[in-house]
Amino acid sequence: MFSRQAFRCAQPLRQSFRKYSTEAPKGGKSLAPVYISVGLAGLGVGLWRYNSGTANAEPKERPHVFTGGEQGWVDLKLANIEELSHNTKRLRFEFEDKEAVSGLQVASALLAKFKPEGGKAVIRPYTPTSDEEQPGYLELVVKSYPGGAMSEHLHSMNVNQRLELKGPLPKYPWEANKHDHICLIAGGTGITPMYQLARQIFKNPEDKTKVTLVFGNVKEEDILLKKELQDLENTYPQRFKAFYVLDQPPAEWTGGKGYITKDLLKTVLPEPKEENIKLFVCGPPGLYNAISGNKVSPKDQGELTGILKELGYNKDQVFKF
Repeated sequence: MFSRQAFRCAQPLRQSFRKYSTEAPKGGKSLAPVYISVGLAGLGVGLWRYNSGTANAEPKERPHVFTGGEQGWVDLKLANIEELSHNTKRLRFEFEDKEAVSGLQVASALLAKFKPEGGKAVIRPYTPTSDEEQPGYLELVVKSYPGGAMSEHLHSMNVNQRLELKGPLPKYPWEANKHDHICLIAGGTGITPMYQLARQIFKNPEDKTKVTLVFGNVKEEDILLKKELQDLENTYPQRFKAFYVLDQPPAEWTGGKGYITKDLLKTVLPEPKEENIKLFVCGPPGLYNAISGNKVSPKDQGELTGILKELGYNKDQVFKF
């Protein structure tokens, strides 16, 4: 977990990172993205992933599984479990109608619910990592936390067991080119709504938004959606830049060491005076406390505090997931 006292960074940073420099600071290691090479293979994978289908194909109108409003809980069957790391799984839940799509908009989430025997119902929000237009199923990437009632339950589930879900829960309405440049500051599982937003931007050929990601984790194996983020960076190297920071990096690590700090954000984020920018924050409570301050409620963003306030950003430039 991140803590306010623990947010530090081992290396000083150069202002040249504002231009996404990959030059290493004198006497130190670069905080440029770990994955910066662009190859034809990566390009091909990215183009297939984000631009699949023929250019002239008419979008097919599909039924929505989640319609919001007065709709109750939807019971979905767990169809597949993929082990991503020692404490992270990708869970695929099937729709009864194989032609249906989730009905989620960007950015939005779902509520998951289960009731332990003899206890009260546990309800937690999750952002699916599968595309909103994917027919037949949705996927959740879930990290199990000790004592986390919902995450431990999801990790204990077996194929063919069922989970109650409800939504969508609107978060931040996105439309193409809503902002010239957005910055995603994430920690741990806070990457899921960030990835949802980035995926929506880059799959739309009309959307030219520039995206910067700052992603903090404890160890390298904790980096969720690592391959998907690499695909984005390989395919859109001029518009998507990712900066990874690890508290406990391996010896060969070439990214940031320590924690997300004021110096790092000052270096890689656009200037507060730049027009039409938006900063998004999502992660554990310690990250919110240090970076932006916490929300008061789902409908009240609260005041802007922390590092972003110190750097001169205003409340309207920041959104807390």
